[in-house]
Formats: sequence, structure tokens, C-alpha cells
Amino acid sequence: MSGYVYGYARVSTQHQELNRQLDLLEKQNCNEILMEKMTGTKASRPELNRLKDKLRPGDTVVVESFSRLGRSTKDLIDLVTYFEKHDVKLVSLKENFDTTTPQGRLMMTVFQAFSQFERDLIVERTKEGLKSARARGRKGGRPRVNPRDIERAVKLYESQIYSVKEITELTGISKPTLYRYLKSSHK
Repeated sequence: MSGYVYGYARVSTQHQELNRQLDLLEKQNCNEILMEKMTGTKASRPELNRLKDKLRPGDTVVVESFSRLGRSTKDLIDLVTYFEKHDVKLVSLKENFDTTTPQGRLMMTVFQAFSQFERDLIVERTKEGLKSARARGRKGGRPRVNPRDIERAVKLYESQIYSVKEITELTGISKPTLYRYLKSSHK
């Protein structure tokens, strides 16, 4: 393996131990091992984010198993795709997966195909849902924002008394909507 070798270990609770994973990762001659005691269902995993910031093309990430890396199949596919896009090799010891081998590259292709297939299905279902709603006389898309709420939000913003967060809570207008109307009214 060329480049820097990072290990990533995660357990789901504070009570679980990382020792078994660390023993396996240390045998892989990792230059650095990042550890996390946090459920995989949490969207924010600080050590995984730190790892992603450190990675450079040619580096390798080693995990004990895919279950330690991804929160779900989709999350795992997204991470594998992220590593591939950034020219980072991935090795999973339990699954005997290594993107530096022909078998690993084949599995990457399969992962990416499933990811694209899932995106295509979502688009297809959305189109079918909109078509079905229109057939029943309903329109798709977001509901229109009440112009009075927009006007009130802009006035509150211009008063410079309230924070954007307070304005969005008071009016029910989202932050992006508020900024979009502020931008168009100041042209």
C-alpha cells in the first residue's frame, strides 16, 4: 500500500470496547487510527469527518468491517464512492474487500451501479407521484409562501432587532426563502 494508511474503528456505545478492532488494525501497519464511540445511525461522526479531511490521493483506509464504516447500505455506498472519487483505497478486513485488487474494483463498480439504480428509482417514483397527483387535480411542488409572511419577515430583518433564527421562528419562513426574498428586494 502506497500513501498514508489510516485505520478507522467505531463502536456503537461508550460501554463497548475498541480493542478487537484496534488489534486487527494495528496488524495492518496503519500510520494512524481514528476511533469513535458513537452509534452509526448518527449522521455526524466527527472522527470519520476528520478522517475524510486528512485523506489525500493514494492513501488507504482500513476498517475491520463495513458495519463499522457505514450507517446503512446507502451510506456505505456513498462512502465507498467518496473514497473512489478521491483516489483513496479502501480495505475491509472482514469482507476481504480491497479496492486495489481486481475483485475490489469489480465490487466498487457493483456498489456504484446500485447507488445509481437507487437514485434512478427515486426519480422515477417522484415523477409517478407527481403525475398521479396532477391526475387528481393537485399540483406538485412546495406550497406557496404567504406574501404577508414574507413582507413581515423582511421588515423584521431590516429592523436589525431580530436574528435570522428568531425571524424564521416568528414567521415560519425558512432561512433560504428569507435570503432569496432579501436578495431580490435589494436589487
